[in-house]
Amino acid sequence: MQIVYKIVLFMALLLAPAARAEQVTVTHWGVLLYGAPYAVAIDKGYYKELGLDIDGVLTSQGGGTTMRNVMASSLPYGEVALSAAVAAMKQGIELKIIHTGVRTAGEQLWVTLADSDIKSVKDLDGKKVAFTSPKSVTDMLLTMVADKYHIKMQTVAAGGIGAGLTMVEQKAVVAAPVMDPIWPKVQGKMKPVFFVKDELPNMVQSVGVTTVEYAKANGDKLRKLVQARRKAVEFVYANPEETAKIVAKHYNADEKIILASIHNLIAIRYWSAGEFEYDGMDNMVKGLQIVGEVEGKIDWSKVVDTSFLK
Repeated sequence: MQIVYKIVLFMALLLAPAARAEQVTVTHWGVLLYGAPYAVAIDKGYYKELGLDIDGVLTSQGGGTTMRNVMASSLPYGEVALSAAVAAMKQGIELKIIHTGVRTAGEQLWVTLADSDIKSVKDLDGKKVAFTSPKSVTDMLLTMVADKYHIKMQTVAAGGIGAGLTMVEQKAVVAAPVMDPIWPKVQGKMKPVFFVKDELPNMVQSVGVTTVEYAKANGDKLRKLVQARRKAVEFVYANPEETAKIVAKHYNADEKIILASIHNLIAIRYWSAGEFEYDGMDNMVKGLQIVGEVEGKIDWSKVVDTSFLK
C-alpha cells in the first residue's frame, strides 16, 4: 500500500499544473517608450527580488484595447492611457488608479520637411496639418495649440504616425505629429515646427490601473509591482546607456535610436516614479473635454488609491 501511495503521489505531482509566470499589460509596448521601466524591471530581476514571477508584457496599440487587456488578464494590472482609464470608469467599470506612469506629453512634436518655409505654429494658419485619429491625444494637442495662437488649420486624420509622415513627404499636408523613438529616425529629413513641451502645460499620459476587486484582495502584490517599477524608473534616469541596451533588446530596435530617445525623454522627466500629479491629470482631462472625449470633471478621490505607493 505504501508503494502504491507513493506512486499515486508522484503521479499527482507530475500532472499538477506548474505555477505559471505572469505578464503585466503596457500600452504601446515595443513601439513607444512607456514600457522602458518594465523592460528594465524584467531584465534586472527587480520583480524576482520581490518574489514576483513576471516574465513578459501584454500590449496593444493603446486606448480601449489596452484597457480590455488589463481586465481580461490573469493579472489585472497594467499601464494604460489616462484617457482610456477615464473612459472605462465613465462606462461603469470599477477601477483604481494606483500610480502615475508617463507624466507629460511634452515629447510629442509636429514636423515638416527640412526645406519647408514653415517655421512656427503661426505659419500653420490656413494650412493642412495632420493628426493621428479623431479624439486622439494628437487631435487634442493640435486643437489646444491652435486655440492658444488663435489660428485655424485644415486638420486631417492621417490614421497613424507613419501615415502622417508619408503625407508630409508627399506634400498632402505641411506638418504631422511624431514622438520618440520615431523622431530620431526622421530627424535628417524633417525639422520641428513646434514641441508640445514648449507650448502646453504638463499632461499625465498614462497611469497604472487595476480593478477594485483585485486591489482589495492583492494589496501586497500590487505594492510590489509598483515598487519594482519605481526602482526601474530610478535606474533609467541614472543609467541611460544600459537602459538603451535593455530596451533595444526587448523592443528588437536600434540601440542608437533608443539611446537618443531616452536622452530626449530624460530631459523632460518623462517617466514618473509613481507619485500623483493632479494638475497634470486635470490638464489631460481638460484637453479631452475639448475634443469631446470626456464630459464633466473627474473626482480623483474616488478613483485614485495612494496606498500602493507606500
